[in-house]
Amino acid sequence: MAIEPYRRLLRLPGVRNLLLIGLFARVPSTATGMALTLHVAYSLDLGFAKAGLVTMASTVGMAVGSPLSGRFVDKYGLRPVLITTTLAQAVFWATAWALPFPVLAVAAAVAGLLALPVFSVIRQCLAALVPPEQRRMGFSLDSMLVELAYMAGPALAVAGVTTLGSTWTMTVVAVGLVGSGTALTLLNPPTRSAEELLVEQVKVPRRQWLTPAFVALLGTTAAATFILTASELAMVATMKNAGHVGWVGLAVAIWCFYSLAGGFVYGGLSRGFSPLLLIGLMGALTIPVGLAGGDWRLLLLALVPAGILCAPALSSTVDTASRWVPAAARGEAMGFHGTALLIGGASSAPIAGAIIDGYGPAWAFAAAGLVGVVMVLIALPLWRRRPAAFAPAPVREETVATTSPL
Repeated sequence: MAIEPYRRLLRLPGVRNLLLIGLFARVPSTATGMALTLHVAYSLDLGFAKAGLVTMASTVGMAVGSPLSGRFVDKYGLRPVLITTTLAQAVFWATAWALPFPVLAVAAAVAGLLALPVFSVIRQCLAALVPPEQRRMGFSLDSMLVELAYMAGPALAVAGVTTLGSTWTMTVVAVGLVGSGTALTLLNPPTRSAEELLVEQVKVPRRQWLTPAFVALLGTTAAATFILTASELAMVATMKNAGHVGWVGLAVAIWCFYSLAGGFVYGGLSRGFSPLLLIGLMGALTIPVGLAGGDWRLLLLALVPAGILCAPALSSTVDTASRWVPAAARGEAMGFHGTALLIGGASSAPIAGAIIDGYGPAWAFAAAGLVGVVMVLIALPLWRRRPAAFAPAPVREETVATTSPL
């Protein structure tokens, strides 16, 4: 497949800088959960149960705050939200290492509520910078960069805590988040395209775009991250049971490479596919993975079909969400999309863990895939009631007169 379409995409004004800053901004964001977990479990010596409570508080805060941040971006603009959330992250991460556990849990929830909205903002701005015919490629490339961030962030947090201690690691996270927020604030990428800025922005009631079909889209998005989180836990458990723990890092990296390759190919296709098809296939192909047994090499081969669909499935949900909502509500919609991603991953971990403990990792693969297939079947009848793609409102004559170069 030719790489020239990606070069044309990166030559669009503002796209290269947005994606580059987005990649580096997501690394400290993906490190936060691991840094909190290891700080509570090891530095405070309170165990993983209480560490889970802190990370759960943070996740709940982020799930609630994500659409709120998006709504404020739509209403007040990007910079006020970035400045507020950057300051909130600076205060929390600069002091979290010194907080007693009860205060830390409450502060983590507040910090999650005011989390730096890197993921949703990058996607919202990418939709504004990239014309509709290139958005699928843009979101595919963005999903590939997210994979790279998740490969780096948690690993760096583990390395930091084990070598520098949690105090220094949290300080580095604080510096990374403040730097990310500052860079995005200075860049100040547009949240609406030039065409959308030229037309009258009519407020669209939420009920016109937050339809049953959009809720179904959010449900399938959550199902996708449910599959991914459960598959990762099941893969680690399988390799641990077989005595191959030393190869876990390599296996995860190879699995991520499958997703990168799939996203690269999908972005260059002449047409995209429905998220229902991609997520349904990913779920169906995950169900039999556990039959590979304990050999990590066979397990990696069994993960190839579903792994290749990871980035395409997630990027298709973003692309669909961007087309189903008006530009004036795109930030809030992307916030809801981020919440769905969080809910899928957060609910998957305890469920998959219980299945692994009770029945073995092979059944966790089967259950994860089944969740994806069932969610797609539930979404199918609602999908037929999907909204038409929102187009910019007609330009008023006086608007044309004031913006015309003549």
